[in-house]
Amino acid sequence: MIKMENIANSNSLRLWFLGGAGTVTGSKTLVEYRGKRILVDCGLFQGIKEHRLLNWKPLPIDPSEIDAILLTHAHLDHCGYLPVIVKNGFQGDILCTTPTRDLSELILRDSAKIQQEEAERANRYGYTSHDPAKPLYTEDDVNRAMQLFRSHPYDELVPLGQSLGFRFHNSGHILGSSLVELQVDGRIVVFSGDLGRMSPLLLYPPEFISRADLLVLESTYGDRNHAAEDPREMLHDILWETYEKQGIVMIPTFAVERAQELLFLLAMLKMEKRLPNMPVYLDSPMGSRATRLMLKFGKWHALKKEVCIAMDDLVNLVVDVEASKAVVDDSSPKIVLAGSGMLTGGRILYYLQRYGAESNHTVLLAGFQAAGTRGRALLEGAKELKFFGSYHPIKCRLELMDSLSAHADQEELLYWLRHFERPPERILLNHGEPHQSNALRVKIKDQLGFTAKAVQFGEQFVMQPDEG
Repeated sequence: MIKMENIANSNSLRLWFLGGAGTVTGSKTLVEYRGKRILVDCGLFQGIKEHRLLNWKPLPIDPSEIDAILLTHAHLDHCGYLPVIVKNGFQGDILCTTPTRDLSELILRDSAKIQQEEAERANRYGYTSHDPAKPLYTEDDVNRAMQLFRSHPYDELVPLGQSLGFRFHNSGHILGSSLVELQVDGRIVVFSGDLGRMSPLLLYPPEFISRADLLVLESTYGDRNHAAEDPREMLHDILWETYEKQGIVMIPTFAVERAQELLFLLAMLKMEKRLPNMPVYLDSPMGSRATRLMLKFGKWHALKKEVCIAMDDLVNLVVDVEASKAVVDDSSPKIVLAGSGMLTGGRILYYLQRYGAESNHTVLLAGFQAAGTRGRALLEGAKELKFFGSYHPIKCRLELMDSLSAHADQEELLYWLRHFERPPERILLNHGEPHQSNALRVKIKDQLGFTAKAVQFGEQFVMQPDEG
């Protein structure tokens, strides 16, 4: 356990990057001011084994010494470590918006269930190097974490201690996602979380921030711009080409936001009478519940009621295991959305196991694929994938729909930055692979004249009072 230098009696502000730095997963940034310790996000590491192993290592600070956690949104790479940190002694409040609280519960319960099932399967079939294999956390751990959640609306100033408070602002990434404005004795520190698109399909666009003395900005797409393709037209073409081959369209889907975006596009095609005669299945208990939450939180998104009804009428929600097995066994043409979005687990693997070796079917990747995931391996040309303890050939058609990303691209990040009334004193780039963060750093300097730095895992940054 590393003891942080005591700055309790000074106005210095310390940031410590414990995840989401040099990588797009495991987001955790510890803020220390006058003895208060606030963790911004508490995500799970995913992707390559080197990163995943970090989930099993203790944090370099005792969780019981952390006073509160500010949660920007409900994706697993931002909330997925919460049951672990609570199990290891954290007792403070987990602060977020109401949709983030409800979505986090869905995602964490699903994550625990998958881990428990995978550990059980590994033990049953003996493909584990641990004896026995154990889940990182269980559903009981999730129950304990959920008891600590406290929700707040956008724009409410919430005190955290002496001269310390925060506000949430809409980040336009997923339902209830937030920018965090941390007010520290007159200084303003802004955490972008994951910044959404400037013209999102379902949500209101990100709020612009006029002032920040220190900005922590994500850089997931800092090295590129999204394709200018029309996602509805691209989806239309992929569906028809697969339908003509009597194939199945398998879409590894993030249950929160991406599943709802795809259902929106499919509903639009059906309303336009341009959807092939293929049933649409959402084979994801979490995705099904997330879709219900989208309908519940009508004030938090931009969809009209009639569109929500059309989405609801279109989709066949597959919740129980037996129904899922029946859909897998049915080889007739259909559209299947199933978790997980990067092929790291979930029900999509059963479809790949059954149909991945047949060329008339299509796998449509509809979002970012992190390094070390099966989705990234496919993009890089892999012809077989290892899951369920063995290798499976992949000969079906592969398509990538990059335009559906919920992350702002390089051009949109720069556009958002242009709305500051004056440059932030410091810009720290996190949540990006090194080439992404560095490319954005250079662009920010060349186009805006702002100075930015790409942070590294474990790096600490101290902001002195005269820097505000």
